[in-house]
Amino acid sequence: MGEWSIKKEQLDSILKKHKLDSSDYEKIVEILEREPNLIELGIFSAMWSEHCSYKSSKIYLKGFPTEASWVLQGPGENAGVIDIGDNLAAIFKIESHNHPSFIEPNAGAATGVGGILRDIFTMGANPIINLNSIRFGDILDSNMRKKHIHLLHGVVEGIGHYGNCMGIPTIGGETSFESCYNGNILVNAFSLGIAKQDEIFYGKASGEGNPIMYVGSKTGRDGLGGAVMSSDSFDSASKALRPTVQIGDPFVEKSLLEACLEVFQKDLIVGIQDMGAAGLTSSSFEMASRSGSGMIMWLDKIPMRESGMTPYELMLSESQERMLLCAKKGAEKQIKDIFAKYELSAEIVGEVRNTGKMELLWHGELCATLPIAPIVENAPILNRAIQKPKYLESCKNLDLNITNQALQKQLNTDNINTMQCSSTNLNTLTKSMLKSLDICDKAWIYNQYDDSIKASTIKGSGMLSSSLVALHNYDSKKAISVSVKCNVKYCYLDPKIGAKIAVAQAGRDVALSGAKPLAITDCLNFGSPENPEVMWQFRESCEGIKEACKALQTPVVSGNVSLYNQTNDEAIYPTPSIVSVGLLEDSNKAIGSHFVSKDSYICMLGVMDNSLQLSGSILQKVIGAKNSGILHDINLESELKLWEILNQSIANKYILSAKDIAQGGLAITLCKMAILGKTSIEVLTDKIQEVLAKDFINNENLLQDSKDYMKLISQNKLMLFSENHTQVICEIKDIESVKNLFDTAKQKGLSLCVIGKVANKHINTKDITNKDSIKIHDINLSLQEAHDLYYKSFETYL
Repeated sequence: MGEWSIKKEQLDSILKKHKLDSSDYEKIVEILEREPNLIELGIFSAMWSEHCSYKSSKIYLKGFPTEASWVLQGPGENAGVIDIGDNLAAIFKIESHNHPSFIEPNAGAATGVGGILRDIFTMGANPIINLNSIRFGDILDSNMRKKHIHLLHGVVEGIGHYGNCMGIPTIGGETSFESCYNGNILVNAFSLGIAKQDEIFYGKASGEGNPIMYVGSKTGRDGLGGAVMSSDSFDSASKALRPTVQIGDPFVEKSLLEACLEVFQKDLIVGIQDMGAAGLTSSSFEMASRSGSGMIMWLDKIPMRESGMTPYELMLSESQERMLLCAKKGAEKQIKDIFAKYELSAEIVGEVRNTGKMELLWHGELCATLPIAPIVENAPILNRAIQKPKYLESCKNLDLNITNQALQKQLNTDNINTMQCSSTNLNTLTKSMLKSLDICDKAWIYNQYDDSIKASTIKGSGMLSSSLVALHNYDSKKAISVSVKCNVKYCYLDPKIGAKIAVAQAGRDVALSGAKPLAITDCLNFGSPENPEVMWQFRESCEGIKEACKALQTPVVSGNVSLYNQTNDEAIYPTPSIVSVGLLEDSNKAIGSHFVSKDSYICMLGVMDNSLQLSGSILQKVIGAKNSGILHDINLESELKLWEILNQSIANKYILSAKDIAQGGLAITLCKMAILGKTSIEVLTDKIQEVLAKDFINNENLLQDSKDYMKLISQNKLMLFSENHTQVICEIKDIESVKNLFDTAKQKGLSLCVIGKVANKHINTKDITNKDSIKIHDINLSLQEAHDLYYKSFETYL
């Protein structure tokens, strides 16, 4: 192994290059009882990187609720697995590909999709849906506009191309633009697949003498050191990191998927692992570690696409579309034949040994030998310094100053509190919010994704709340509901409460479709762990997730941590992306989030809350005020009760459509439901009060609650834009259904208030006339104008 030895005078520079320090080196020497060579040091560097070892975050991840009767596999495998009945399992996970996407947006985003898909089909599942959460800098800032529009174009093209070519529908997601992402964009990719419960495969390598096989694309130098690169912050020299970004090929991955599924069906393997971050290093060490075994690998047998590659490069390359299999002895030829049919490499590159060691050979010579358990299980666990951020003190006071000069002129004031709440001013605010980057429809993005491949999508992109996919391809009448959520402005003001709200909102979206939320997967995106304030944010967010998941009975079954999302000293806002996954027992009972029927009743269901909640709100952002204020906590017990009511009432067909009151408050929620439904609505007006007095004359309690809610809005019209928790807008078909839902809500300690009616309904947008309007208290908008503001604004920003 002398060829790979490290000269003493080079040690410091080599350690720095590998993001290791002297204490790490001392621990390595202690484990090996000798000095490592370059290959071994590279392996330690990758396995102990932040990206692979979670060394800064692990102490805070402990205590996540991960168990329930329906959880078949929690964190620790390639993806989480839940029981969805009919001998079927849903397998899912969300992962980050932030750093690569900032450096090379198209390739970075594409390989992010490819990587998460491999995590899913590695476990024997056929991927059926993708989601994404993508975040960019402020494109309204002239200094950032060109750069981030370029990044947006590249990321969206990368996601769309890879998913579309794979034949996997991208059925939902979220996109936001904040100045905190000016130096670091976020690209979080989610995938979910379906497998039979007795046909799930795990990442293990057991059985003395069983062959280890490399399958898929050949190895090149692309992505070399990617895991280490993703464990550091950016600076002005980051462009030099382009070689660490992997290059993917979706057509090869499609073949790899089909070949793997065929191998699974013929029961030819013991275990399988994707070569993701840290490539062959992480896949081989993790498989052996899970089985408590050892492994020998002949690195010169690895299929290579570049000449002159070294053992160091082969172990650390992150070339895409590759898998490591532990085959059953005697199945080698069958496996090779299957992969040959798909024109993919399949070579025997090692075998399982019961030594507990990883032995690497290069042309018959031992080039590295390492104990597996200490490297995988005993990575340094850091208890980094924490400190409550100083900025929180300056953010306590709610800022409602209007710095948007156009709005200032239109509203004739420089502060919302002194604004005259006239119909004209309320209309102006509503229109400004409808066309804002946060609210307006982003068809320019999601139209580049095919959301109907496989012909199972019930509710796809742009349809509000959660996305839905039917399982009829699996001879099941059930459906899966999914939603990804994180309000980063909330998380900046209070990371713990913000994380709780993210878990609750994602689950609420799922419940609004009629499904029961069952579990979550999370992607925790934060700044540098070397900053004590960032670690405080991380700890608080984790505590919020733990509290919410426990109370809402949605365990964490998989996830990912992405740190070092900062450039120089500028860290991103805490961004814990949460995906909630739920099950709808009968796909025929799924409902949408837009109004569907003329003369139906519009109701507010949830917690009757008279507090004005504008901290971190869309109103605050649109007027140009500073993100500030005290964030109101969420009552998780009431939230769970709301989910239960929705589940029961949608199953009983009391509710026709439903959407939560979230960004932009009541007014924007109603506008969205009307715009997508192509409906005229009348809400919170004198005319509606007359209708209620007539229709519910025999139900005093319902009538009084509805009047109280209307009075609340009348007393403070800014409540129209208040972002209160645990409230949804429901469309209910008739008086009897309203009464039934009112009784159900009362039994659970929640409120149901009738606030309006659907006045008219069109099938096609072209049928909308000048008479169609959205009336919400003193807001009175033309339905056509609202429709155009919502649907046509995004492209004007580009």
